[in-house]
Amino acid sequence: MREAKKYQLYTDGACSGNPGPGGYAAIILENGEEELDQISGSAEDTTNNRMELKAVIEGLKRIPKGSSVEIFSDSTYVLKGLSKWLNTWRSNGWKTSAKKNVANRDLWQHLDKLISDYQLEFQKVKSHSGDEYNERVDSLAKNEIKKD
Repeated sequence: MREAKKYQLYTDGACSGNPGPGGYAAIILENGEEELDQISGSAEDTTNNRMELKAVIEGLKRIPKGSSVEIFSDSTYVLKGLSKWLNTWRSNGWKTSAKKNVANRDLWQHLDKLISDYQLEFQKVKSHSGDEYNERVDSLAKNEIKKD
């Protein structure tokens, strides 16, 4: 019997100024070994948090639906949003506990639809701690800013 495929998604976003030009990146691994894809892109006038979210969105879009995915990120905003806040925001009409509109609602709603197709786990990676793939996505995201 073949072992089910499990994917690891490393993501990062960066911004020069906040708002300002930004970049995002994701690396997808299969079963913790084989690197399947490397994704990156940019936006002219954005924020760091938007780029962090865009990295997760673009990465998940490249992974087969129904898969088990472990998301690695150094963004507390992304990880807490996905694991703790998203359900509450949705049930509160996309308002925070302070009754304010959820920032980056468009991207959170996109992610909300996307994640229902996956079995997700979340891993916090300490930024600039020597994790190979976290360092690579950081570098890729920063390089996207410099392309303009």
